[in-house]
Amino acid sequence: MAGMRIAITGSTGLIGTALLRSLREKSATRPSDTGQQPDIVRLVRHPPRAADEVRWDPKRQTVDATGLAGCDAVVHLAGAGVGDHRWTKAYRREIRDSRVLGTAALAEAIASLDTPPRVFVCGSAIGYYGDTGDRRTDESAPPGDGFLARVCVDWEEAAAPAVEAGIRTVFPRTGLVVGRQGGAWGRLFPLFKLGLGGRLGNGRQYWSFISLHDHIAALRHLIDTEELSGPVNLTAPEPVTNREVTAAMGRVLRRPTPFAVPAPALRLALGDFADNILASQRIIPQRLLDTGFTFTHPKADDAIRAALTS
Repeated sequence: MAGMRIAITGSTGLIGTALLRSLREKSATRPSDTGQQPDIVRLVRHPPRAADEVRWDPKRQTVDATGLAGCDAVVHLAGAGVGDHRWTKAYRREIRDSRVLGTAALAEAIASLDTPPRVFVCGSAIGYYGDTGDRRTDESAPPGDGFLARVCVDWEEAAAPAVEAGIRTVFPRTGLVVGRQGGAWGRLFPLFKLGLGGRLGNGRQYWSFISLHDHIAALRHLIDTEELSGPVNLTAPEPVTNREVTAAMGRVLRRPTPFAVPAPALRLALGDFADNILASQRIIPQRLLDTGFTFTHPKADDAIRAALTS
């Protein structure tokens, strides 16, 4: 990535923060290409306050495209948190619009540039596949059923202007990211540390996880690997069941895991979102493996240990 100029949305989220840190660590000793513009551009919703900020408003579908001139890559990670609120009608709309409207605006903006970026990495999620049961599922699978599957389909389709402009467009379909600072897994760590962790429902549902370190490395792999376009699953090679996740958390944190949260209680506490926690997704990162990506933390225990030291 030496010499590249990269724009990022969602740079304050769990993944965006880690990606930004990774890119800055790699480029800290390299001067920017022009001496004035930074190597990394952050798209922000407020008036720019720093040289590396560019204004955009995903809800109003506006982007300061001039600030993206000269970018080699655009990484789009912005979107409302899926598990942050109960899924009211209004919050369902927020989940969808924050992804679809922002993606459409950004795709149109970069497609309009005289010299568009070489690659558009447009976030997506394994929710695309719906509930896959115990079936091993790779990128060739069709979309599943349910709200999140429909959101993911619309989300990816919103990138059409970039695809039609000939920009290499990649959709990282993200699994459950193992990190302490945010996301679904970030909520598990405090419970398990207190000895209050346990399986959810019957625990037989597959969880397709990926360590935060491997997720960032995979995003960089997508930027660098010219033959990759379209969907790419960002999950560890061997998904595990929730029951196995519970055991791994207990082993690594050295805490008992005696509790179990029955499905009805989850639904009472979380509403419709509970069905996604109870759903089984056995997702395989076939395209990452086919292009030579190496996982640092392929096992759940490894990913959990890595989260504790990051």
